[in-house]
Amino acid sequence: MPQQYMQYFQLEYIIVVMAGIILYLLYYVYSKDAQYSRNMHSIASVIEELNREVFYLKKNTKEIELKNKVSSKHMSDEEIYQEIERSVYDLVHPLSQAIKQMQDSVDMIEAQVDSRVSNLESGVKQISIPGSMHGNDDEKVIALYKQGISVEEISKELHISKAEVEFVLKINKIK
Repeated sequence: MPQQYMQYFQLEYIIVVMAGIILYLLYYVYSKDAQYSRNMHSIASVIEELNREVFYLKKNTKEIELKNKVSSKHMSDEEIYQEIERSVYDLVHPLSQAIKQMQDSVDMIEAQVDSRVSNLESGVKQISIPGSMHGNDDEKVIALYKQGISVEEISKELHISKAEVEFVLKINKIK
């Protein structure tokens, strides 16, 4: 009897440790997602500021163009147009370079997040599924879900928890 109790205690300990690991992984994914959201928000605000700057630059160039037309009869329309185009290019070029750099940063961050999420998913797949789940149960869960049966009904039919059903679906990238 004491040996059975010890095995039961060890099994409970293993389950608690696995639950702790899963909770830590979920917290890690959540914190990285929050960080990614903050980065995206800051990039959006910078882009909004850049758009405002472009608007004011366009407005200023129109004002300069009007002033040049009124005050300068020496330059032809083509020369004025070229001068305005050069001015706008000189003002907008650094902004476009900054936007390109930010886009590269966003792409890099997105690639890192995708990589980390896929690493976490593969890590979660490697963690053994709770004792009531077997390979056959995974296939049953997937088959029943694809037939349109709800998670609750699958849980009742296979005598497993809803969390286990959702876990199998998530691991297999179905839900």
